Amino acid sequence: MNNILPPKAGTYQLANYLETVSDFKWKSTYPHFSWYNTNKVNLTHECIDRHVEEGAGEKIALIYVNGNTREEYTFAQLKQKTDELANLLKHQGVKKGDRAFVFLPKHPDCYVAILAIIKIGAIAGPLFEAFMEEAIFDRMYDCEASVLITNLELLPRVPVEKLPHLEQVLVTDDIEREGVVSIPRVVKNVPAQASITEWVDLEDGMIIHYTSGSTGKPKGVLHAHRVMIQQYQTGKWVLDLKEEDVYWCTAHPGWVTGSSYGIFAPWLNQATIVVHGGRFSADEWFEVLQDTKVSVWYSAPTAFRLLMDHTTSLSTYNVSSLRHILSVGEPLNPEVITWGYDTFHLRIHDTWWMTETGAQLIVNIPSAPIKPGSMGRPVPGISASIIDENGKELPRGELGLLAIKRGWPSIMKQIWKNEEKYQSYFIGDYYVSGDLATMDDEGYVFFQGRSDDMINSSGERIGPFEVESKLIEHPAVVEAAVIGKPDAIRGEIVKAFLVLAEGVKETEELKKEIQTFVRYKLSAHAMPREIEVLQELPKTQISGKILRRVLKAKESQKTKEKV
Repeated sequence: MNNILPPKAGTYQLANYLETVSDFKWKSTYPHFSWYNTNKVNLTHECIDRHVEEGAGEKIALIYVNGNTREEYTFAQLKQKTDELANLLKHQGVKKGDRAFVFLPKHPDCYVAILAIIKIGAIAGPLFEAFMEEAIFDRMYDCEASVLITNLELLPRVPVEKLPHLEQVLVTDDIEREGVVSIPRVVKNVPAQASITEWVDLEDGMIIHYTSGSTGKPKGVLHAHRVMIQQYQTGKWVLDLKEEDVYWCTAHPGWVTGSSYGIFAPWLNQATIVVHGGRFSADEWFEVLQDTKVSVWYSAPTAFRLLMDHTTSLSTYNVSSLRHILSVGEPLNPEVITWGYDTFHLRIHDTWWMTETGAQLIVNIPSAPIKPGSMGRPVPGISASIIDENGKELPRGELGLLAIKRGWPSIMKQIWKNEEKYQSYFIGDYYVSGDLATMDDEGYVFFQGRSDDMINSSGERIGPFEVESKLIEHPAVVEAAVIGKPDAIRGEIVKAFLVLAEGVKETEELKKEIQTFVRYKLSAHAMPREIEVLQELPKTQISGKILRRVLKAKESQKTKEKV
């Protein structure tokens, strides 16, 4: 292929892919972890405490930037902060296995809260800061959350009175208020306990992320402490992290990327992480790259496409520290790859994985050639195949289901209280992703589409059923169907097809009202950016199930006719 992008000469953590693939075993990573010798397991200990114990306490672990604000925290300071909050949580009666949710913006408090929860053996449930009441309720109610850590700005979105298992709310604000515990006011006055860290088993639950399906409510994907094995190794090989690196993952910890590769992978590798608060701004992002001297950058195609419109202003910034760029969330289109190569003189490395997989599975590594349009090849230790619906492996080049052989360390422990859903991910020995793909003779995987109706907008997976359910709560809407419509910036946008109630007239004001309804009841990223009113929705004759594929086909035809 003439458009293959060769690697730059350099020293890489994974230097020879084919050689490593042939003999790598996950057990070879175990000696890196302190639990290999002590038998004392806890992910927070491996991310923070062990670095302090091994003499790296004064190393900068976190750089927080938000406008004119810049704060730096060492590993020793983070150990102290997580110890204090963990001690407080234990004092409040939070114990191993309890579900404690964190609803905070991208701020050091959010990172400390997640790590403190894990430190005491509880299960952390990070929530995206843009979630609205319904999205928060669905997740906390399903998980029977007993604890919430938030702030006074976000607390009004939480339907506290509707959550029967919620026993206590802790806020990061220094304020006296009935019904909440002010962490700054009480944390330093709680008597210290002899042992703060709760030692657990690798199979014990650690973090739960909710992911939308094409039908039904969001599903709780529970991961165990063993995810650290693969997160550490992929952080080393794929992110190519070294202790001297300054690393920036732009995702919020409420999404699996923001926790797995925004917290755990970099700190397991003792890298310095950057946290940028506030909204997206191209100039601010370029300034972060320059001022914090980011060397490794993990973001999403949507962000890169937005930055493309501001390429000219980049010339005023010095981003020469940048040596490695990666992408996740949706396939990279050739335009973005070309832009990255021309603008930064660096390749953008696509990676593929899912909430359910816990860590990267199909990747482009810095020491190997990139084939534009390909997600890359399986991480050493991962066996990937293209199969048919019966689990039969297909020949190279044939289109089928992308499947991963069971047995990798970061695979989900369970779907919360839903064994049937958990088992539905598997065909025989294979985990089936729901993605359609092909694999060439060299093992490179090429994404071809989804086998279901999932919408991928700005790298965030949106289940149509969840949005449709919210739409029909609006009094003007009788029926709703939602699809993903291709979009140059976001990859896909949410488009809704509505049948209105009798006597309701279609107006632009009504459409805006419905959009606002979804935005503030569910979330901004789930809001339909386009609405089309129909007399009736296409359905199956027998079951009456909405045929989203018919709507997608018609939408595709409209697009072709406009071109």
